Amino acid sequence: MSRPFKLITVSLLISIASVSLGNELPGEGPRLQEAGVTVTQAQLESGRLKLSEIQRQGLLVFSTQFNSYDGYGDGPPDLRDPLKLGERVTLQANGSFLRVHGLDGQSCLECHSVASNASVPPVFGIGGFGGSASNALVAGGAIDPEVRGAGFSGRFINPPALFGAGGIQALAVEMTSDLQELKREAQQREGLDVRLETKGVDFGVLRFESGEFDFSGVEGIDEDLVVRPFGRKGEFSTVRAFDLEALPFHFGIQPVEVVGVDVDEDGDGVVNEIGVGPVSALEVFITTLPAPIQERQRKGDSGSALFNEMGCETCHRPSLVTDGSILTYRFPEDSIDTSANVFLEVDLEKERLGFTRAQEGIEVSLFADLKRHDMGPGLGENFGSRLDRMFTTARLWGVADTAPYMHDGRALTLNAAILMHGGEAQAAADAFAAAEVEEQAALLRFLRSLRTPVRAAAEHTAGLSERKKRSSR
Repeated sequence: MSRPFKLITVSLLISIASVSLGNELPGEGPRLQEAGVTVTQAQLESGRLKLSEIQRQGLLVFSTQFNSYDGYGDGPPDLRDPLKLGERVTLQANGSFLRVHGLDGQSCLECHSVASNASVPPVFGIGGFGGSASNALVAGGAIDPEVRGAGFSGRFINPPALFGAGGIQALAVEMTSDLQELKREAQQREGLDVRLETKGVDFGVLRFESGEFDFSGVEGIDEDLVVRPFGRKGEFSTVRAFDLEALPFHFGIQPVEVVGVDVDEDGDGVVNEIGVGPVSALEVFITTLPAPIQERQRKGDSGSALFNEMGCETCHRPSLVTDGSILTYRFPEDSIDTSANVFLEVDLEKERLGFTRAQEGIEVSLFADLKRHDMGPGLGENFGSRLDRMFTTARLWGVADTAPYMHDGRALTLNAAILMHGGEAQAAADAFAAAEVEEQAALLRFLRSLRTPVRAAAEHTAGLSERKKRSSR
């Protein structure tokens, strides 16, 4: 018997044995079920569930360590394509972990668990970021330790904090809607350039001529003009869209809305691994986490003004304002028609998540523009893609607490992170490098005033847990 065939046979036998014992031995069963995740999409759409009940279900999904009964992991490996999702070769014969291309944790919480690294020991918090040990390695290939920084053919990604995600998503939805309207305007004004500007962010110009669109003047966004604020490359328009890829990549958990009902696409012997309802609850939980805060600076400190003078504000816009305070949840999602299939609405201002009221909407102090920028060759990746040097502007809110920095955590201090900026941000980095020490210190003090909502986040999740305890008495 060949070695690959032995590996596949052992994996299948372990899987079959585990399933057969699942309903008989204590602790041997799906962790989601054991945790009490019971929400369905029908219940969510009925409007009868309280927001706190939905958040609680989402918290459980976020924190549960998936196991093989939930569908954790892939099926038998395909040695011809060892990185193919569902058929990845793993480090153990039973198909548990890989690390170099997903299957790198058992729960969302494992990589989003630090609320602040500004103290020793750090402060842990649900929905936070991850340290260097939590970095994801995507499509990892050859690693040559003799070629520093150039010998790894995949992506190295540091998990960001999720605080304030609802405000970010609300902005993206409104900006997408604005851009779609401008696209229709361009079609009506054939032969003329239409400026693609929304909330003060300039995405270039669009022209409709000779019966087709000319996207050559469009900047920092895909040709579909959908704002995608999530993911280092701006790949995902909503938290839900991100989760639908993160679940199978990190855990091998197949969402029903992607693979279908009773479909075992990854061949691990488990179907219906996570339903529509739990994915919806997960999105609601993440998007109703409190927003980061800004501490008061001492009187006369020039850090904020220097941030603007050095050109940092060009991309790291201190705040953007929504037209309304309602965040809508949609299933199924249409990334272009952002008003379709709404099943739930949450008022981000009334929920006291830390956003400031601004006319009819809310002010989101994210210090970003939700746009992709060329960051230069020093930070570029090596996939041979047009996006190798392009990254969505990092949100600086909470930056005082969230070291390490940059998309892959390569910068261990804020000073190092600033100096690593290249491409479109080279001038700002040069201005900082040329500044007097006192000015550099003032700018860094300003950045160190941008804090994560440690106390609010702890109270928020503790409150959800306490409600559960009271209801079960």
